[in-house]
Amino acid sequence: MTTVLTPATPLTAGDRCDRCGAQAYLRVVLTSGGDLLFCAHHGRKFEPELKKIAAEIQDETEKLTATPGTAGDDER
Repeated sequence: MTTVLTPATPLTAGDRCDRCGAQAYLRVVLTSGGDLLFCAHHGRKFEPELKKIAAEIQDETEKLTATPGTAGDDER
């Protein structure tokens, strides 16, 4: 997936996939206006078609593999 780094609003747990309702990790801004939200699964599934109609794609799928810090990590 092509990622465009713009000062976009980060996706939150409240942002849901337009296809299945799961948490969204991709925002596709359409060249015709508006945007679509997708979970990682549907973002990958529809990637070829989305690239054709996207002005930009905000990809936050790295959040799925990020390791959360634990309390006290900064106190070492």
